[in-house]
Amino acid sequence: MTPTTPVSRLAAKDFVSVLDLAPAEFDHLLALAAELKVRRARGESSPQALAGRHVAILFEKPSLRTRITFVIAVRELGGEVIEPPPDVVFGGRETVEDVAHNLERWLSGVIIRTYAQERLARVAAAATRMHVVNALTDEEHPCQALADIMTLGERFGSTRGLKLTYVGDGNNVAASLAHAGALAGLQMTIASPKGYELPATVVADCARVARHGATLTLSNDPVAAVTGADAVYTDVWASMGQEAEADARARIFEPFQVNRDLMAAASPRAVFMHCLPAHRGIEVTDQVMDSPNAAVFDQAENRLHAQKALLALLMGKG
Repeated sequence: MTPTTPVSRLAAKDFVSVLDLAPAEFDHLLALAAELKVRRARGESSPQALAGRHVAILFEKPSLRTRITFVIAVRELGGEVIEPPPDVVFGGRETVEDVAHNLERWLSGVIIRTYAQERLARVAAAATRMHVVNALTDEEHPCQALADIMTLGERFGSTRGLKLTYVGDGNNVAASLAHAGALAGLQMTIASPKGYELPATVVADCARVARHGATLTLSNDPVAAVTGADAVYTDVWASMGQEAEADARARIFEPFQVNRDLMAAASPRAVFMHCLPAHRGIEVTDQVMDSPNAAVFDQAENRLHAQKALLALLMGKG
């Protein structure tokens, strides 16, 4: 993917949503991610865009891919990673705003994985000199979406006009994927059980930023939604914090399992996508997860490259 307009820095101070990116910034970020991936594969060092800068990682939720890829990204860009205990930062010893005012005196940026998006917004609003990155909230998962679009671009050469069907809960992953799909020109369908659809606000935002003929359709019929799809995406049925609902959700979502029969309705070239971790045998079967068409580990790898590009453009030295 080639950017239409060179971008040395992002206009927004923070990255809390895919919607914080202008179209040209979105294109440029993905192009830079692809370039950084090639350079790393060749054994070339990354530009030291964060040299002399400190970035904190504050995670209230467990993480494998997000934590590791952000730590590597900061270090490969020449920065220093700080990992204060989350209970010290968000444990109620002082207000979120006071924590933010302290952190911005020492840090160039903070990468936060938390529950309510509102907490992230409070940090961003209070810390006027420090960049804030959303590493996942209950409402959005924008860094995952960047890696997803990058992966689709690698698999198909272009994302414009691709038909992607997301099957499952209209959760944070689905929301950010829809935002990114609107900017990437995807023909997206979100298939969910009644009562678990994508929020209306997300649908409205996607319509507002859509380009290259992007569309978004909601459905309650997984088979109809998947028919002819170039990519089929799913996520866990009970996200972190919803464990008590897991049994009830399993019964409701059972018809939405991505299995061999459901994939048979998609295009013969269809790839399978999942943000991971996957609950094998629940939202997806082993046959699909382990098939040659699965792109799940490409997505995981691309988290590193997309986030490295994001950090370089958000808080780097240009």
